[in-house]
Amino acid sequence: MARITDYSFLFQNMFGTKTQMLPGMFQLSQLNSRAVQQQLKAAGIDTHSKQYKAALKQMLSNADSAMYTNIQGIKNLMKNYDKNGDFIDPITGLTGLLLTDENAVSRKRIISIPESSREEMFELTKKEFLRENGIENGDTTRRSDVYTNLYRKIKKDDRLAAGYTMEQYERAYRNAFIAAAKKADPAWKSGNPVPSGALDGITREAVEDNLKTINGKMAQASVDVKI
Repeated sequence: MARITDYSFLFQNMFGTKTQMLPGMFQLSQLNSRAVQQQLKAAGIDTHSKQYKAALKQMLSNADSAMYTNIQGIKNLMKNYDKNGDFIDPITGLTGLLLTDENAVSRKRIISIPESSREEMFELTKKEFLRENGIENGDTTRRSDVYTNLYRKIKKDDRLAAGYTMEQYERAYRNAFIAAAKKADPAWKSGNPVPSGALDGITREAVEDNLKTINGKMAQASVDVKI
């Protein structure tokens, strides 16, 4: 998930000519002025709230003080955050999923995730592997649904790490299926029909028992899972 890049709340001079000031507009440099603060208060905006401060931080990080905004633009931006100042993911409606430069490193850690989510990912990966003949099809996959279901089971501070952990399991499941297909037919390659019954004996437990954690990352001791 990338940084927020919504500039719809900003207005600025274009083509070297001065844009006519619309009613209610003010420069970002005027945000702390008494007049603008009174406008914000009259509009029901609590400038001491974490929600407002988070929106203000985003605004100032994407613009310079000479740019313009208005009350409605600020309100619209504040809707991106909850009362704690946490960004609300527009797809899932959950917090704790905004990936930034600050948390990119801490995201990469292995944590315990529910067995039900691992089972859901295993079954989906197997189904899609067979349907797509081993090709990863971004247009038809439902893997995002599995991740969303996982995030709903995890506290917000661990959601990014949970997603990272699930990625490791997902990769392990897929590698096991590839190895099984090639074991059944050494000439098999992605795009060709998966040999009939090649995946029947593979269980999630067998794949996971074959994993080990090295420097915070999961690795398969061998992709030749015993079945």
